[in-house]
Amino acid sequence: MALACAAFVGTHFLMSHPFRKGLVRGLGANGFALAYSAVSLALFYWMIVEFTRAPKGDFAWPVGPFLWGVATLVTLVAAILFTGSFVRNPSLPGAPDAMATQDPAGVFKVTRHPMMWGFALWGIAHILVAPRVDNFIFAGSIVFLALVGAKAQEIKKASLSGVEWDAWLRRTSYWPRFSMLPSAGIGPWFAGILLWGVATWAHPYLGVAGAGIFRWFAGI
Repeated sequence: MALACAAFVGTHFLMSHPFRKGLVRGLGANGFALAYSAVSLALFYWMIVEFTRAPKGDFAWPVGPFLWGVATLVTLVAAILFTGSFVRNPSLPGAPDAMATQDPAGVFKVTRHPMMWGFALWGIAHILVAPRVDNFIFAGSIVFLALVGAKAQEIKKASLSGVEWDAWLRRTSYWPRFSMLPSAGIGPWFAGILLWGVATWAHPYLGVAGAGIFRWFAGI
């Protein structure tokens, strides 16, 4: 499983940075996007397969209702950040440089990397309630890729966008300002709660422990 996780993380960094220009030149922008997505999905599937096969060892710390409650709230915040990241996001591929000159709105009031922090918080929450070696590797890889990848993305955007991206950096924060979450807007909150509800409801059907409010409703 460690090999699959290393391949997933490594190819993301290689294809996003040192190999990107050559691949775009050879495949074209659309071809590169397709190849990048295909490689990422294939390696993520490999990660999941290896994770399901990995031996489940003992927990590194006891997990009780308190940690489950914390993880429930953390995954809700992650879902809100993730769903809100698709609206007016200057970090997305193909986003116009001028978008970075706008005032931050929605979840970008919280952090300029809501998608990455959504992934990272998801990973942290799952480590909290399943502190096993296999999960440290699996979820830890996602946390590492999200947070280090966000910083690498900033370096790339700075070289491509210049003053527009510098202005965006001055008006936003890398680290989440959770006090701004209530002002993210109805859209991200509604979409986030919906995603969070469906994802937690689906846990037992995916062969994993019940999660979120459904954990208590199911009497687990």
